[in-house]
Amino acid sequence: MPANAAKRLVVEIFYFLFGTALAGFAIALLITPAKIVGGGASGIGTIFYHLFGFDTGLVMIIVNIPIFFTGILVFGKAYALRSFLGAIVLSVWVSVFGQLTSYQGILPYVDRVDTLLSAIFGGAILGAGIGVVMKSGANTGGTDILAQIISHFTPVPLGNALFLADALVIGIGAIAFGIERALFAIITLYISGQMVNYVVMNMGTKYAKTAYIVSEHYQRIGERIISELHRGGTLIRGTGIYTSKERTMLMAVVHNQQITQLTNIVNEEDPKAFMIVHETYQALGEGFVPMTNMTSRSSERKSKNQRSPKR
Repeated sequence: MPANAAKRLVVEIFYFLFGTALAGFAIALLITPAKIVGGGASGIGTIFYHLFGFDTGLVMIIVNIPIFFTGILVFGKAYALRSFLGAIVLSVWVSVFGQLTSYQGILPYVDRVDTLLSAIFGGAILGAGIGVVMKSGANTGGTDILAQIISHFTPVPLGNALFLADALVIGIGAIAFGIERALFAIITLYISGQMVNYVVMNMGTKYAKTAYIVSEHYQRIGERIISELHRGGTLIRGTGIYTSKERTMLMAVVHNQQITQLTNIVNEEDPKAFMIVHETYQALGEGFVPMTNMTSRSSERKSKNQRSPKR
């Protein structure tokens, strides 16, 4: 293995372990003790811990197993197994921190201020941990895969599918622990989402990223984008103003969490490649927001305008 590849692998493993540890710390010592059901497998684990005494980490593993088997059928072994590994390691960290502290947390929880602090800082640490894991090219699975499956088979955009999956868990938490805890959970969910975006892309909360790649190995890079990221791309012919030679530029649009994987692919295929990445405010078409959603909304607006009396 080349020295650069070995170094990158070590860094990715460190990000993976450190990120899952951060997220596990937040779930076991802040979120679960405060009875905050913030969505996903951890939210279900919190419910089962307080109602039935089951270990939160163990419940997370059990919940994730059927989701990952479905993910394998839909997206293939490579993607689902990487997600499964992230979920397993995160669940182990949750169990370790939880068992060491008996899930009592680090705050006394004598009033609402303790719960609010848990919601804020638990969400921030959880989001930072998940963001670091995504930096390694992995993810923690759970409702992320479930949302992608829903989006794959229905016209529901990925972001909406993820919201629906988390909202369902939060709704169950509201029934179990009351509406006040559900409101705290929404705070946690929002803050964690913002932190994930910040860590993954350093700044910004846009939906996707557009990458322009100039490389002589554009064909091989494109093949890996298709096979590993399940994304497409466009080849753009151009001429370099310095060399006056014709060059081929590859344009690809990927989700935020895939930008690290894309960067690694480009670096592995051509360390001398030139790559530009910028924010994408909206991505329409296969794999993102279905085009029909936008055209139907436009038709609805046009129809309303036609029915409206002119003033």
